Amino acid sequence: MPYQNLFIDLDDTLWDIHHNGRECLEEIYHDYGYGEFYPTFEEYYNVYMPANNRLWAMYRQGEIRKEELIVERFLAPVRPFGITDPEYAKRLSDDFLDRTTRKTRLIEGALELLDYLRPKYRLHILSNGFREVQYRKIENSGLSSYFNKIILSEDAGINKPHPDMFTYALKNTNSRRDQTAMIGDSWDADIVGARNSRIDQIWFNPKGEPATGFQPTFTVGNLAEIREIL
Repeated sequence: MPYQNLFIDLDDTLWDIHHNGRECLEEIYHDYGYGEFYPTFEEYYNVYMPANNRLWAMYRQGEIRKEELIVERFLAPVRPFGITDPEYAKRLSDDFLDRTTRKTRLIEGALELLDYLRPKYRLHILSNGFREVQYRKIENSGLSSYFNKIILSEDAGINKPHPDMFTYALKNTNSRRDQTAMIGDSWDADIVGARNSRIDQIWFNPKGEPATGFQPTFTVGNLAEIREIL
């Protein structure tokens, strides 16, 4: 392939946000006494996650600010029980985010893929995650040595899937569109964003979800398949 640079998403492409985040939320559930409100962690989780996913979608589209996201996602499950203090939610968010940086579970095959790619390409993280969290997650998970640049939406001032995020990444990594591919799990943020920016896409799609509107350049069900492409 003609690629020289690879943009790689972090959360749920390399770093297992589903399992790591779930572990942190279960710790929060127990440490903050949420059993008073929800008899089981699953009940709490099933309220938190839809609100979290909705708020992240709004954040990616620039409809809410980071400060609104981090407060509202922790107030949503407890507001029905009279807890509405944004400062409480901010402290809880800080605690949660700090806990996530100490979790190191990676997606199966992540290190093997990076070991394969590093001698062949210039690798760059391209993530919408928060600056104070992503760097620590990358370092603590043993990923930092693989990457030439870490490009975060907070640095660009815009989120994936906006084309300006990809243009910012191209400029800051000295990469050409026709020599770059985006690897990511998010259809909207990674794949649609890259396509709209005229960058080839490798969709990591372990759940076998249907593509909508177009077919990505490549689709894989596990990370090992990427080695057959690149």
